[in-house]
Amino acid sequence: MSQKIKDIISASISVKQQLLENEKIISTIAECVTVIVDAFNNGNKVLFCGNGGSASDAQHLAAEFSGRFYIDRDALPAEALHCNTSYLTAVGNDYTYEVIYSRLLKGIGKKGDVLIGLSTSGNSANIVNAFEMAKEKEMITIGFTGFTGGMLKEISNYLLNVPSTDTPRIQESHILLGHIICELVEEKLFGHGTGL
Repeated sequence: MSQKIKDIISASISVKQQLLENEKIISTIAECVTVIVDAFNNGNKVLFCGNGGSASDAQHLAAEFSGRFYIDRDALPAEALHCNTSYLTAVGNDYTYEVIYSRLLKGIGKKGDVLIGLSTSGNSANIVNAFEMAKEKEMITIGFTGFTGGMLKEISNYLLNVPSTDTPRIQESHILLGHIICELVEEKLFGHGTGL
């Protein structure tokens, strides 16, 4: 069992090492930081969506903005779209689960807002529909996916496609990339924290 544990840790490190060496992803992260900072400075909000573990990650990252990361500072307007269970169950029941995010975005999305969608496959129908609605609303879209990017590859303004096809390893890297973005956005808006 010890070797199996070490193998899993090694696999996670390997994906992160590939991220470290991928200049395209590094430059895309920097671009995402800039567009999110601009959105906040312009009075826009950042919205997150995902399913299952990716919904948890979406909620986690939204809380880093609306709560705090390193710095004691004002809250930033960010939220995960799945947190209203009455809305989700009503729309899932009355319409379909595939429109839970796109329907909400039609009501609350504004030009210049940022939508961050987390989907390891890049093919989750409700995330794809949300990105299509975001395009209609002239929002900026950032896709967090696995290696291929799936359907989100063609409809994301910015794509962070983790170089893996293994769902747990992808999700671990999504949190890493999300934390980097949160730290750098906070730093640019409020100054240095206690990070590197």
